[in-house]
Amino acid sequence: MAAMRADLKDASLRSVFCQGRFWVSRRRLVKQRNEVVHLENSQYVLEMDNITKEYYGNRVLNGVRLRVKPGEIHALMGENGAGKSTLMNILFGMPVIHSTGGFEGNVKIAGQEVNIDSPVKAMELGIGMVHQEFMLIPGFTVTENIKIGREISTPNLVSRVVGRSMETLDFEAMAADARKALKKIGLQIEEYVKVAGLPVGYMQFIEIAREIDKTGMKLMVFDEPTAVLTESEAARLLEVMKKIASQGIAIIFITHRLDEVMEVADSMTVLRDGEFVAYKEIRDTSAAEIAELMIGRKMEKLVDVSEDHRNLDDNDIAVRFRDYRVDMPGEQVKGVNLDICRGEIFGIGGLAGQGKLGIPNGVMGLYPAEGEVEINGQKLDLSKLGEALRHKIAFVSEDRKAVGLLLDESIERNVVFSAMQTNSKFLKNILGMKFLDTAASRKYAEEMVQLLDIRCTGVKQKTGSLSGGNQQKVCLARALALEPDILFVSEPTRGIDIGAKKLVLEHLTRLNREMGMTVVIVSSELVELRSISDRIAIISDGKLACILNPDDSDANFGLAMAGALEKGGESR
Repeated sequence: MAAMRADLKDASLRSVFCQGRFWVSRRRLVKQRNEVVHLENSQYVLEMDNITKEYYGNRVLNGVRLRVKPGEIHALMGENGAGKSTLMNILFGMPVIHSTGGFEGNVKIAGQEVNIDSPVKAMELGIGMVHQEFMLIPGFTVTENIKIGREISTPNLVSRVVGRSMETLDFEAMAADARKALKKIGLQIEEYVKVAGLPVGYMQFIEIAREIDKTGMKLMVFDEPTAVLTESEAARLLEVMKKIASQGIAIIFITHRLDEVMEVADSMTVLRDGEFVAYKEIRDTSAAEIAELMIGRKMEKLVDVSEDHRNLDDNDIAVRFRDYRVDMPGEQVKGVNLDICRGEIFGIGGLAGQGKLGIPNGVMGLYPAEGEVEINGQKLDLSKLGEALRHKIAFVSEDRKAVGLLLDESIERNVVFSAMQTNSKFLKNILGMKFLDTAASRKYAEEMVQLLDIRCTGVKQKTGSLSGGNQQKVCLARALALEPDILFVSEPTRGIDIGAKKLVLEHLTRLNREMGMTVVIVSSELVELRSISDRIAIISDGKLACILNPDDSDANFGLAMAGALEKGGESR
């Protein structure tokens, strides 16, 4: 026993692991010592080569490579949908990867090829991840969350008979470990406090403390760690990351904030559309170049708009926002001032979670909003649900299932429902009573099916049985039935193939050109926005970063989306 204790102390390994709490064998100690020696002889702590992944026939990663050196902070950059999260899910052995057919390519840790088929295996190899979505248990204390899976226990009379599962937890030793981890990251909070009710910034630091507490750590993944932090908390986190890296632990840093990359990263890899684009040392690049690498595919417009430039009247305002704020979880708007001209196709873009989706949802009264919104010169009462409809505003939600559709009803009923309720359309009056005009509703629904190419067996088909793309088209058809003056559309082509995208965008353009409808399109796809918009507002951190023209440079779009471009078009 004394010899084993000496071995444990020498290897700095904790002898308790997970809820089974088994003793680490000499064989495993030798294996881990060999891994350390191998790491010292290897240039990279992580090598991922030719990584390819498909989800149900859709290739989301194609021949991607990633290399990270010991003790460096390596930024993993790319737009939404570039493949960053999928690549990290592969590295961490997440079930979503292996339950969908696995992946192609190989992964090496410290020069040795490994098969990471579960998060437990990843942790055994010294890989830790601070997830974008918190992995904490609210009802547990800070200590319990930090030590979960690595509890410290002591033998007792019962455990000597029944087994180690009945050992007594050593709360004092675990609390001491928790305090040590919290101190390393500068978080001053009592270790016995329950996580439930703590500010989100504290939760982020507790997640990091949990990873720091693990022994044998070689590589940590930080997935958008500053997204929920205040400016001072974010600055402190960056300092913590530098400290961790100085101890020889490599860090993969996923962020959209270019200023943070330039401040702390040593190198970076850029992904675009699921493919490797570039590897750069940070000292050899700039924020403008990174932005262009992230965005800079050849811009091919999805729709051929004949007019290069339209003269819109800056004094004829359809929608005016002043100090506009929306409390939409994950998409908060924090004080936007914006004017949208009558007859304009106005694009609103930005990265996920930056507030772009909150703008139309607040207008429609779906989330608490404040500030001043004027529609054609008339103030909108943001406290009244349905007020926007009375001002002839229609909305196609990004959440078609929860907000947009009656899934158990027919296509026909979904298409005409809002117009029936709001404008008394598709109704006929018989002896003072209103009845559904079935002929009119069916005719309109069939016209929309034809116009938008809704793939279905007929207008009586239940909407819930349609594909996601066709459900989105039904949402658009229902909004158009309202004959609005102003149409807000959020993610109008999400889940739709390229041919159908063109149909939807061409129809939005016709509505604008032929009927004079003001169209506000909110989208994560810059190609889509740049294809049909007259101007594009980029929202970053809940505020207006700048307004760009569709033909502005890729670098400017990238900088704006990363929050590194001022309203005047100058980089920070």
